[in-house]
Order: sequence, then C-alpha cells, then structure tokens
Amino acid sequence: MTTAPEDRPAISAAIILQDGKLLLAQRKVREGSLSWQFPAGEVEPGETAEEAAVRETSEEVGLTVHATKHLGERVHPNTGRRMAYVACDIDSGEAHVNDDDELAAVAWVTPPEVAKYVPYGFAPAVEDYLTSNDFQP
Repeated sequence: MTTAPEDRPAISAAIILQDGKLLLAQRKVREGSLSWQFPAGEVEPGETAEEAAVRETSEEVGLTVHATKHLGERVHPNTGRRMAYVACDIDSGEAHVNDDDELAAVAWVTPPEVAKYVPYGFAPAVEDYLTSNDFQP
C-alpha cells in the first residue's frame, strides 16, 4: 500500500543564490516532470522547515548554509507533496554532488538559463524572492 502524497512529510527546499546564479540539483529519479530542483528533502519529526533545508543542503550538495527567510508553502502541482521554500545563504563549501544515490549533477544557473532547467516555473513565493534579489528568469 502506498502513502498518498498529502499524507507524507512535507518537503523543504533551499533557495540559494550566489553571484547572480541559482543553485539547482538534478535528481537521478524524476518526480513526475521534475528533474532539476532545489536541494530539498523531507522534514524529519521534530525538525522545522528551515532546519530541514539546511540539513538537506549539506547532505545533498555539500554546502554549509544558514536559513535567512521562510518564503512560503504550497502543495506542489506536479507531485502533490506539501512544500516549504526557505532562502539560505552559504557559510562555506563548494556545491557538488555529495549524495550520489540521489543526485546526478548540480548547476549554478543564470536567469536566462532557468527555463532550460525548469521550464514549468517556480512557486509564486520563490518567484517573488528571486525578483526581489534581481534574479529574473
């Protein structure tokens, strides 16, 4: 028996900008139409969305980050999963595939390149954050 998407733990995604570029990670296993995504994973029991975004970023792409702002939440239209979006700033490290069971690649993407990686756009709260930081896909 499978668990319905809405009954599973929420996913927390880290939105990371650096030098005018956005960090994306390519999943080895697609989630519906999703291949390139933000570093993200399930919020564990007793953990906040911010803590999960920080932890998942370290586990997946090897960056030490800190959460700066909870951007918002929604049910993802492609997966049905509850999503939280958290802006994070880098403290240390270089982005790389740190979890090769889950990820195939990482990329720092410029605004004109976004549609090539993510043709379906981002959550409105993420779009607002990117625009307010002069990152306009």
